[in-house]
Amino acid sequence: MKRKDKGRKIYRTKEKNYYGKSPLEKFMSGLLTVLLIGGIGFLGYSAAEPLLKFTKHMGDEPDVIPIEATTADSESTTQEVSENTTESEFETTAVTETSTEPPVTMESYRAFVLMASDLESTETLQTALDAIPKNQDIEYVEVPLKTAGGSVYYVSTVASKPEMKEFQKLNLVIISETIRNSGYEPTALISTFNDNILPSVDIETGYVYSDGTLWYDSALKAWTNPFSQNTVSYLADITEEISGTGFDRIVCTDFVFPKFTNRDLSVLDERLSRSDRCMALTSAANLLYDTSVSNGASMFIEVSAADILGGSAEILQPMLLSVNTIVLNINTDELGDGVSDGRNYYEFKGTPAEKVEKCLGFVSESLSDFNVAVRISGSSLTTQELISVKEKIAEMGYNSFVFG
Repeated sequence: MKRKDKGRKIYRTKEKNYYGKSPLEKFMSGLLTVLLIGGIGFLGYSAAEPLLKFTKHMGDEPDVIPIEATTADSESTTQEVSENTTESEFETTAVTETSTEPPVTMESYRAFVLMASDLESTETLQTALDAIPKNQDIEYVEVPLKTAGGSVYYVSTVASKPEMKEFQKLNLVIISETIRNSGYEPTALISTFNDNILPSVDIETGYVYSDGTLWYDSALKAWTNPFSQNTVSYLADITEEISGTGFDRIVCTDFVFPKFTNRDLSVLDERLSRSDRCMALTSAANLLYDTSVSNGASMFIEVSAADILGGSAEILQPMLLSVNTIVLNINTDELGDGVSDGRNYYEFKGTPAEKVEKCLGFVSESLSDFNVAVRISGSSLTTQELISVKEKIAEMGYNSFVFG
């Protein structure tokens, strides 16, 4: 956060001469002068001391200078080093001491994420709700209604094709009322562009070659295309359906492009190779935001910390987004021992709390223009580890968290 330089105030005093005073008046005048000089000296010292400390602080060299991949200096240094190394060698980014500005203050959001399998029946849903850790001030429960891969886990009139109905067991009213009856508020989780099912139903929603055939990634999965109006309309209809049926919080995930190879980019839509392709993501996000708000719901965007470190979090465009709250998903499984962006390597070792602390040090600058809630996830995390991470991020100024 930049300091606003208000300039230095200049105070001027007017001199006033006294003539023809009596001895008593002269004595009193002299006494007052001494007191006045003493007062001015005291005030001058009081004002000068913090200024001197501030000047010293600004001018001192820090004992430890973290290597930040996002700073101009580190980029220049990395470029120079890369010219003398092979493509397989990376500059190691290590933080021994992190210092981050406190996050932007937001209304406290404390949530727990259920699994998609918990929506198999009202019984499985209730069992999952009963297992939520107590005494952690959890207020919201996030339910994955449309998951990565494209599966829809509620009875939907929008996702009504036979290929989409496999996991549709409960309707939205039952889900939201069951959550509220357990003392929580429901939040919907919606995966957006990581959808491998919709392109099989409507090829126009996927990435298509010039000959009209569908593009698949290296795992032989299709993805939905943010440049496709059919895709965006489908997501808007899903958001309309959910936000209009008892959910006053919507969290949208997977505003991402697949990992295209250079060959892919050479034969697919030329817009995918342009630097401004992120506008397709932000435009879709703004439409979903407007849809949510029109139904009285608020919308957050969830972003993976690994995507930020890897350079693929293109949705983070504060000047283009209507959404101002980001849920930062720090998945300890994704972090592993480290993450690379192809040029820099971000190393993570230690306890989950230590990994999360270091990760926040790396990504905080990318999120400085947003309200931030921190999601702590990972398949191997215990309840006690989740609580330890929550306490650590609270020390760092983050009062909103998501477990799971």
